[in-house]
Formats: sequence, structure tokens, C-alpha cells
Amino acid sequence: MSSVVPDHILVRTAIAAARCGGHHAMRNLDRRKAYVQTFAHDIKLELDIECQKHIEKVIFDQFPTHVCLGEEDEALTTKADCAKANYQWIIDPIDGTVNFSNGLPTWCSSVAVREISSGCVRAAAVYAPMLDDMYSATSEGHAYKNDAIIHVSQCPKLAEGIVMTGMDKNLEPGIPPLTYFRHIAAACRKARINGSAALDLCWVAEGAADGYFEGSIYLWDIAAAGLITERAGGKTEALKKRNEPHQLSFIASNGLVHDELRNLLLRVDAEQD
Repeated sequence: MSSVVPDHILVRTAIAAARCGGHHAMRNLDRRKAYVQTFAHDIKLELDIECQKHIEKVIFDQFPTHVCLGEEDEALTTKADCAKANYQWIIDPIDGTVNFSNGLPTWCSSVAVREISSGCVRAAAVYAPMLDDMYSATSEGHAYKNDAIIHVSQCPKLAEGIVMTGMDKNLEPGIPPLTYFRHIAAACRKARINGSAALDLCWVAEGAADGYFEGSIYLWDIAAAGLITERAGGKTEALKKRNEPHQLSFIASNGLVHDELRNLLLRVDAEQD
């Protein structure tokens, strides 16, 4: 059983791991089209798998008894695995894979660690190599962008805000594509689709955006950036679980527009019933 680890050590490892994953991707930009699988609206790269292995090595070199849950795991961490450790690391090696593969700068490596007994995310790091931005936070400390403390915006109304979101294609049977997007776009000043959930949340954390919603997202997409948003003064909330393991509907905001955005989304849900 692994011992209790101070947050400052956990976040130091998270930062090192996220940086390692991001740098491996950057060193191999010439291989960004090396696909393992392609899907209708997504891809999986050889570098996704490689970057996760590099991230895990940094973690296991420091904490060999901890366990990892990553997007590229062949088999998800089991309850039996978690019973052997106090901490679980949650990894998205390249969040925004399509952006990365096509040469856009908005992608990142995301690393969080949670205490298994409480479920509390204790430390987090999100590194965007092409922007040279490192976001980080601990469960009881400030949120940072590089070495500067960051805070959410003071935007008081959804109509005055920017909301980061996704395409919500084929979300559920009976819900037409872009249903959520159309309602969000009508209610806020601007809706933006970036293609990297972790960066979307970090932009909420630093006040560049005011809200975030994704109707179908995975834990590894939002675990690190969710903590960063909270420690920057924002609010996060899982609205519902989806069908696949670790899949959920997730909302975040500066706190001031949270209820307004949440109520809008609940009305959209009610209209589909």
C-alpha cells in the first residue's frame, strides 16, 4: 500500500509527466499522421500510445506502487488494481489529437492524480507544448499558468460570455446533431469549438472564457483541467453519466454564470424527452 504523498510532490510529478508527454509529441511532429485507427470524427495515433508510455514512466519512476488510468489503456484500471494503491493517475497523453495531427497548436498533455479512498483529485497539470503553456494546481492551493496565479473571469451574465463547447454529434438517439451548440450559441455572446476539452477548461480557469459544456466527454479529458478550474475560483459539475465507462456530461464556469448555463442545458434535455 502506497503512503500518503504531499500535494507539492504530486504536482511536481504531474508537471514533469505532462511536459515529458508533450515533448515526446513535439519531437515526433513528422509522425503526426501515423494512424493506428480512424473513426468518423476522431483518430488514434501511434504517438497517443507512445506519449502515454512516456508519461507513465515518469510517474512509475517516482511512485512504482501507484496505478494509472489513461485514454490509451488497453484495459481500464480495475477495482482490484485500485485496492493495491492509494493513488490513481488519470492521463490524456494528447488531448486534441485531431488538432495535433493537422498541425493546429491547440492540443495538450493532461495528467491528474486522485486519492482513491476519497476520490479527490489532489494535483493536476495540463501542458500545451506549441503554446508553451503549463497549467497546474493542487487540491488546496492556487491554480497557475506557468508561474502566475490565474483566476476565472468576473463575467456576470451568460449573454455577455464566451462558452467553450463541442459538436455534440450523435450524442444520443433522438437528439439531432448540434442541438446543444445551437442553444448555447443563442444564449451567450459567442460559442467556441476548439477541439481540446482540457484547454477549454484551462481557458475558463484563466478567464479567457466564461463557461464550458460537453455532452459526452471522458474522465481523462477533464480530470486535470477540472481541478485547475476549481482552484482558479470556478465551478465544475458532472451533469450525468453516459453509457461507456468514465463517460459523462460535464459543465464548468466562472461560477457567476453557472446556474444560468446549467438551467439552459437542463431545458434542452427536457425538450428531448
